[in-house]
Amino acid sequence: MNEIGKKIKEVRKKKGMSQEELAEFSKVNLRTIQRIENDESEPRGKTLNLICEVLDLNAEDILDYGKQEDQNYLVIFHLSVLAFLVIPIGNIVLPLILWLTKKDKIIGLKETGANLLNFQIIWTFFAFISIIIYSLSKIMHFDENHISVYVFIALYILNIILAVVSAIKTKYDKTQQFYPKLIKLIS
Repeated sequence: MNEIGKKIKEVRKKKGMSQEELAEFSKVNLRTIQRIENDESEPRGKTLNLICEVLDLNAEDILDYGKQEDQNYLVIFHLSVLAFLVIPIGNIVLPLILWLTKKDKIIGLKETGANLLNFQIIWTFFAFISIIIYSLSKIMHFDENHISVYVFIALYILNIILAVVSAIKTKYDKTQQFYPKLIKLIS
């Protein structure tokens, strides 16, 4: 078996739930929950979906269909955002390529990638807007306050710091969600 029971048990304990509470909320027999957590039986179909719904999990993530854990790839994925320093919109293109090629093969990459790409799309939009505002203010000679330049610099620094911190945390932790969830454009 895939040790689905261990994963369910681990998530249940992290959420501070007892087996009885999980059984009650998911409307699955307590004995079935116990068998699943002891890897005596494997949940399928409706049972798996009910348990995953209560634990706020995706059934695909728990089953891992041939996925493997690769922390180094996740670190490289986070650092790929820094391509924006060399290539315009490289912060979207390179991570998107890396995400699309391996999202179904590496544990945690699907959610991490969607989160990172959503943030990068929004970041790129605001960086572009700050450049446009600065350009228009220069053309119209409203350049007493260089607020848009400061916003642009702050956005660049923020993106660099987030990429490096995310890569470091991914290397030493198992948690994957580091970028703020602003708007969900990619899922």
